[in-house]
Amino acid sequence: MPLSMTAFARIDRATDWGDIVWELRTVNHRYLELSPRLPEVLRALEPKIRDAANKVLTRGKVDLNLRFQPGAINSEEVNLDLDLVKKLLAAANQINTMTENSQPVNIPDLLRWPGVVKEPKLDNEALQTKVLEILSEALAELVQTRRREGDKLKLIMLERVQAMKKTALAVAEIMPEILQNFRQRLNERLQEIIAEVDTDRIEQELVIYAQKIDVAEELDRLQVHLEEVARVLEQEKPIGRRLDFLMQELNREANTLGSKATDIRLTNAAMELKVLIEQMREQVQNIE
Repeated sequence: MPLSMTAFARIDRATDWGDIVWELRTVNHRYLELSPRLPEVLRALEPKIRDAANKVLTRGKVDLNLRFQPGAINSEEVNLDLDLVKKLLAAANQINTMTENSQPVNIPDLLRWPGVVKEPKLDNEALQTKVLEILSEALAELVQTRRREGDKLKLIMLERVQAMKKTALAVAEIMPEILQNFRQRLNERLQEIIAEVDTDRIEQELVIYAQKIDVAEELDRLQVHLEEVARVLEQEKPIGRRLDFLMQELNREANTLGSKATDIRLTNAAMELKVLIEQMREQVQNIE
């Protein structure tokens, strides 16, 4: 089943060490390009984060953004640096004496002073384990989003495949009429310019030219390629590059069909095929 390369996943989790937020964004790209953005305290995790992403993704430009807000979620008391508090209070009293200002110290302002409230000591190993655990959840959510988008792309592709098969069948049905019309027109022109017509030579020329404008091989190859597209869309592995190659082959057959056109209906059919192929190619660019 195809996976889209365009997806988004976000997990916000409150832990014993603080708030952990993973945001993953992916867009189409020829190869897999990972761009982790990590807070400094968790910078050492980057190799493991890349390994985790490489295990589930094969193509796409992927932004892995991690935000970590430290906090004492389960702490029942606030730890203060009492020595710093005493120094700040002494400084405040000294200023009040110098300025003859008896305004009391604002407690909330005092608590917001850098270093007054001690940050809880982090258990780095446990924190890193939790970060990677949440990343696995985010990656699983990302893959599910990719799969849902891929299912939609598959339906779009199969609709185009059926439309192309219908067009190819219509061409095959009108080819005998086109060849007969050409034979009749050529005979009429030759009768006008040649008094005595060598019917055997005319028949030979007709056979040669009919072979040049015959599109049976192109239609057969087109059918084979379309069947292969439908088969590939059912595979449980990355299929984007394979589909891209098939789009090139389909386009080649449509171009050849157009170059051999001796009837406006063939020209229109070739143009319709090229439009459908281009629509499929646009979707293929988003498939992993």
